[in-house]
Amino acid sequence: MENCWVLPFLLPFIVTEAAVIVGGGIGIGVGSGGGGGVWIGGGINTPTAPTDSRAYTALQAWKSAITDDPVGVTKSWVGPNVCSYKGIFCSDSRDFMGNPAGEVVAAIDLNHANLQGTLVKELSLLTELSLLHLNSNRFSGSVPLSFRELSSLSELDLSNNHFSGAFPQPVLYIPNLVYLDLRFNSFSGPIPDDLFNMKLDAIFLNNNLFDGELPQNLGNSPASVINLANNRFTGTIPFSLGYMGVKEILFLNNQLTGCIPQGVGMWADLQVLDVSLNSLMGHLPDSLSCLSAIEVLNVAHNKLSGELPDLVCSLRRLLNLTVAANFFSGLSQDCDNLFFRNVGFDFSLNCIPGKEMQRPEPDCSAVPGGGLNCLRIPSVRPFVCGTLLGAQVTTTP
Repeated sequence: MENCWVLPFLLPFIVTEAAVIVGGGIGIGVGSGGGGGVWIGGGINTPTAPTDSRAYTALQAWKSAITDDPVGVTKSWVGPNVCSYKGIFCSDSRDFMGNPAGEVVAAIDLNHANLQGTLVKELSLLTELSLLHLNSNRFSGSVPLSFRELSSLSELDLSNNHFSGAFPQPVLYIPNLVYLDLRFNSFSGPIPDDLFNMKLDAIFLNNNLFDGELPQNLGNSPASVINLANNRFTGTIPFSLGYMGVKEILFLNNQLTGCIPQGVGMWADLQVLDVSLNSLMGHLPDSLSCLSAIEVLNVAHNKLSGELPDLVCSLRRLLNLTVAANFFSGLSQDCDNLFFRNVGFDFSLNCIPGKEMQRPEPDCSAVPGGGLNCLRIPSVRPFVCGTLLGAQVTTTP
């Protein structure tokens, strides 16, 4: 807190760069977790700060929709100087000629304020708003359709609230959005294809009630982080994922079936892949050997089978490999050597002869998915890493 005095001087410069600071917030807050805590004071708190009547209308309408404010954040939301409100941050603006045009609300950070209420359509009046962080409150209802008018918004964090209903469609029309965080709510239904055509760098949809099949165009997304964990998604992992530049993708604890597609070998920058707690079957694709940057690979609690190959266990950057609770029937030599490399390796509850903590023999007599067909690349080595796009893909058992 001793550095809070510098915020009025730094804010205009920080807001300018807000679009490229993913999830970072724009100042010094209290509390912890997702993007910071409740901001102390306003962005620019001076007696001569001009009145922004549209912002005043928006914030007063929102204050009326907040039904519980246990830490008294909105007690300061009085009077026309919205730049003095707690959690509200202003920045100098300029007109199309580059001339000073007064101060505008550039960011709202109410993380961990424990506010109860709803969002209101009047918030769309904040047309210069770049960041809206509402992590860890008790907001409920849906996202107003008018949010599509927030053309300057780059970060939207609604995580850890009580929002419900279908995926918030207005999000799809915010042109400059790069960070979307909807995790830990009760959103339900399918996720729209158009989400993965947006220029988002981070997509957090985990811990909701989303269902249906994953969109086939998921691979169109330029996002570096995609978290779809702890939902109710069904169907297969789209093969289009093979064309992504993602660094971290999590599918864990859904209801996915079918195979892990060969296309995963195209994720050249992938560092974390978690498909655990699904119903995936078949063998691990040899293309996993192309994931030269992979650090965490978790395929536990599926119905995968076959021998765990050298091509996977020889990945040099591996820090943790978890294949527990599947039906693997053997380990290669390189897999046995993982312990000497200090790699976390859990192969318990499989069907590997001579190893401890395996499934009882009756469970291993009928391996699930024996007749499953998977996309395979036939060759001694499945393909030269990075050239899958030009390969001829065939279907074999």
